[in-house]
Amino acid sequence: MKLDPKRYAEMTRNATPHSPVLKDCLWAFFVGGAICLLGECLRQFWLQWYDTELAGTLTSISLIFLSAAATAAGWYQKLGAKAGAGTLVPITGFANSVVSPAVEFKAEGWVTGVGAKIFIIAGPVIAFGTLASWVWGILYWVSTKF
Repeated sequence: MKLDPKRYAEMTRNATPHSPVLKDCLWAFFVGGAICLLGECLRQFWLQWYDTELAGTLTSISLIFLSAAATAAGWYQKLGAKAGAGTLVPITGFANSVVSPAVEFKAEGWVTGVGAKIFIIAGPVIAFGTLASWVWGILYWVSTKF
């Protein structure tokens, strides 16, 4: 059966559920902002005892730990289903992408499950990020030498 493009577009439009774009954008904005606010609160907490550099490091570690714990408990996925891209704040989203496969494949064992699958999503990002930084580092070095 061959459909003309107008008929196909109409059928697709009727079958696709309505997406409340404004509501979804607001959820993403406020959840992403809340994660960033949490990060700033943690930073201010660590600044009470440590210098700026160490407080920043401890803030990153705290956000990674909290994100990993929320992912392991199943809360991060529920938040992501509601907030969408708002949960993709780089440090917490990356921690979630590392922990999710580990939790999912835990039943297959520590080596063949967790060990083999832990970087299934984050691995390519790490590999290509490392390669890109190496290439740009070489280009920068060459440009400063000549």
